[in-house]
Amino acid sequence: MIATTQKATRKQTKAHNKRLVLKTIYDQGQISRADIARQTGLTRTTVSSLVAELLDEGLVEEIGYEPSKGGKPGTLLGVLDDSRHLIGIDLANSEFRGAVVNLRGEVKHRLSLAIDDRNGEAALALAHELIDALVATAESPLLGIGIGTPGLMDAERGVVREAVNLNWQNLPLGDLLEQRYNLPVYIANDSQVAALAEYTFGESQAVPNLIVVKVGRGIGAGIVINGQLHYGDGFGAGEIGHVKVIDNGERCRCGNYGCLETVISSRVIVKQAQAIATSHPRSLLAKIAAHPEAINTEVVLQSFAAGDETLQPLVVEVGKYLGIALANLVGALNIQQIVIAGTVARFGQPLLEPIRQEMQQRSLVALAQETELGISQLGSDIVILGAAALLLTYELGLV
Repeated sequence: MIATTQKATRKQTKAHNKRLVLKTIYDQGQISRADIARQTGLTRTTVSSLVAELLDEGLVEEIGYEPSKGGKPGTLLGVLDDSRHLIGIDLANSEFRGAVVNLRGEVKHRLSLAIDDRNGEAALALAHELIDALVATAESPLLGIGIGTPGLMDAERGVVREAVNLNWQNLPLGDLLEQRYNLPVYIANDSQVAALAEYTFGESQAVPNLIVVKVGRGIGAGIVINGQLHYGDGFGAGEIGHVKVIDNGERCRCGNYGCLETVISSRVIVKQAQAIATSHPRSLLAKIAAHPEAINTEVVLQSFAAGDETLQPLVVEVGKYLGIALANLVGALNIQQIVIAGTVARFGQPLLEPIRQEMQQRSLVALAQETELGISQLGSDIVILGAAALLLTYELGLV
């Protein structure tokens, strides 16, 4: 970043202008050199010079001519979507997932590997195995590797400060991967990159302020303010999963008691669904699973989608506790666009009503009513896409 107290060097100015030209082409889809100059305020000579470099690098191509306005029609430029590929990695689920993605977020190759209770060095080795396989499938030059990981991250240094499920403490993951693959590596918390994915590729594209609450094995909120990820002073912004919501509640993996994660994580939902199946042996849930221990998240979601009414109180309770957390976010940040993502988001619209009710009861009604609540449409790829968007942001300046 250029320091504001010093004059930018010529090299820094050129790099900034080059990113500006590339982003203008990327955002517009197709545009002429003359229109780039008009939109950016750069001179036509500067634009022509920078476009020539982008053409030489294979990032941009000439794709035809604009309609004639009486003189010589301008040549239209477009970004070559597959000129570079990106590797996006999601380490926040019961399996490690990854994909090779192009510059528009289109998945080219996808791979997942079961964790099978690996942690520590074994989990790191599994991450290497996943990335090795994805690197081998890339059909274009790789821009780098983006990673969404659970736990508390120092995104600036690429250090996983604490990921309880993976037994990682102060792991310099960024440096380790850069040394191994000789590629740029960017890492952030999985909920934070989920917010970046929604901002970049989701239905909330270009909404300047946005909160994405990801609910799965863990729970966290990713916050976008003025188009930028908000990490917090200690990179822990959005760690709502470990905010206490019940006095004398269950012990959380973080060491505290009654955290939000102890009442609505996917692990807790499965446990409660198993109890429901035992007490309601004629329920659809009990019929789908051979025995209660066979119930997992997919079985719960399938049963609910098929109309199992015994699960309705469970979904309402999940919405209630999630609404408590969101009411605090509404009051603290007053961001009017909140999107639910992660496994639990697949309960869909029935989850949103109890969330809305709780938000209105526990925050200023006027603020709650102005808050738009929705479900992300990016599905299970949201962290992968957000990890890829880290590369688009920091390597090319496209986000």
